[in-house]
Amino acid sequence: MKYIQPKVFQNSFTCPHCGAIAKQDWWMINWDGEQNSDNKETHQLRIGTCHHCQKTTLWVVDKMYYPDTGNAPFPNPEIPESVLKLYIEASSISSKSPRGAAALLRLSIQKLCQELGEPGKNINTDIGNLVKNGLPVIVQQSLDIVRVTGNDAVHPGQIDTDNPETVGQLFDLVNIIIEYMIALPKKVSGIYNSLPRDKVKGISDRDGH
Repeated sequence: MKYIQPKVFQNSFTCPHCGAIAKQDWWMINWDGEQNSDNKETHQLRIGTCHHCQKTTLWVVDKMYYPDTGNAPFPNPEIPESVLKLYIEASSISSKSPRGAAALLRLSIQKLCQELGEPGKNINTDIGNLVKNGLPVIVQQSLDIVRVTGNDAVHPGQIDTDNPETVGQLFDLVNIIIEYMIALPKKVSGIYNSLPRDKVKGISDRDGH
């Protein structure tokens, strides 16, 4: 699903309320209630209204404070519950503390490795084991990006984890990992299992299963 990160005064973005990519109407006000300036940059409070659901976002200058869900993409529908809790928590603080969100996302993929059958004690070892078992390169790279960036969030290094855009990419990668490792196999398995039994048996006989 395409995701357009919400930004103040943007004509359209993915609404954090309804998830639709929708046009936004904007109005501005100062703390004292004044609205008569022609220069929108002079108004500290900015309110966007979604054309799709009619709900609003509240911004102070360029930071969204309502809803308090951050600017992260919606989680993949197939995300496991244990991973979802961390994803939502990371999303809720992503605008205020990108570094904290990065650390939580690192923990989320550690939980995901457990969901995929790994011990979950050492994330680097877990990823290595998954690679040995045929993990696609794109998933391995995604896992390692989140792992390394999350590590730098806890132990500051060369990656700027205070940059919201850097952390925003991590949310995308977590969703990509879920898509490849859980959603796609589930979808393909469902379609495969709907094939006629004699066709499935023929495939099994061909492959010696």
